[in-house]
Amino acid sequence: MAMVYQKGTVFLQGTRVKKWYGKFRVYLRGQDGKEVEKTRKVVLGPKAKLRKWEAEERLQEIIRQENGFHSGREALVYDDSVTVGWFVAERYLPMRRGRWRVATQKNTEYGIKRYLLSTLRDLPLRKAGTFELQILLNRLAKGYSDAVVRHAYVNMKAIFRTARKLKFIPENPAEDVVMPETKPVDRPVLKATQIADLISAIEDPRDLCLLCVGVFCGTRASEVFGLQWKSWQGDSLVPYGTVYEGQFFPGKLKTVQSRDSMPVPEQICPIIEAWKEVCPDTSPDALMFPTFGRKSRTGQDVPQSSKNFLRARVAPIATRLGIPRRLVTFQVMRRTLGTDLQQFGSMKDTQRILRHADIKTTGNVYVQAIPESVMAAINRRTAWIFEELCKTRSTAA
Repeated sequence: MAMVYQKGTVFLQGTRVKKWYGKFRVYLRGQDGKEVEKTRKVVLGPKAKLRKWEAEERLQEIIRQENGFHSGREALVYDDSVTVGWFVAERYLPMRRGRWRVATQKNTEYGIKRYLLSTLRDLPLRKAGTFELQILLNRLAKGYSDAVVRHAYVNMKAIFRTARKLKFIPENPAEDVVMPETKPVDRPVLKATQIADLISAIEDPRDLCLLCVGVFCGTRASEVFGLQWKSWQGDSLVPYGTVYEGQFFPGKLKTVQSRDSMPVPEQICPIIEAWKEVCPDTSPDALMFPTFGRKSRTGQDVPQSSKNFLRARVAPIATRLGIPRRLVTFQVMRRTLGTDLQQFGSMKDTQRILRHADIKTTGNVYVQAIPESVMAAINRRTAWIFEELCKTRSTAA
């Protein structure tokens, strides 16, 4: 049973004899195991014998007795029917869903069920300990990628932190859980020659425009297929929504920074204009890169799946050119842009182009070290020092 701090309400009632009454909440568990909130009203005593502050003290004592407080100290009332699975389904997810985008909700709920609840579902919430939670994460780290383990770690922390805030548990067992060591993360990028070969091999104006926007503007997959013709500003692209599983969600973007315009390189502007010339529908609200709908959406222009586009239109060309298919994704294109930009601009420039809320994301995830650039940088720095050394010796001589 959850405990919520409360003061209750004290009020007067009665016509001939005035009495102090108190009203407060109690939490009961129904036959289905779900917690039910009820309002209880109690008589505290006649007004002639009790002052209001005395009535308030009496109400507090009743609340402590009813909701599991003894001698003025907190004593949570709960039982083993409150499992981790029940808490996640009945409390945690309903509270969080309102803050998540559709894609985030689906992926997060799948991750919680697949990697956490598969082990913890039937464990009573009050019996979950730091040791058990840490062992679970350690076991995941042996067989899964850093991304999977890190999401499980973040979700675990959030679930038990919420349970503690809602007074379902006296202490947070996940507070001291640490992120275990995981397998090295592979973050590949495309070479300039591979990008050039792909662009040269694509003849369809729609496919060429779509690929160039991904490679040179760093759009996310959910953004590029949600672009509308009103997004095209002549030298930039403004996202007005995102696409997930063939559905367009107007106004839904990953972060506030994601709403910023995306600068389009001068060499790419004619490619967008060339596609606009032959695109069947260039009205402001029309999608820039639609596909035809099926079943209930037959005859409509609908957003295309990024996986379908890459698999059917780009991957065969990449295979013919000897480019691994794992490199032909919008995430790799976006990471490649971030990595290459360090040779041509500052980290702040890269953050703005990729529209990241935190520059740490830009530096730690998207900008990869370039061995040739690193060697050139350290050589230039060393040469500079030796030049100063030569000047010092010349002056001394």
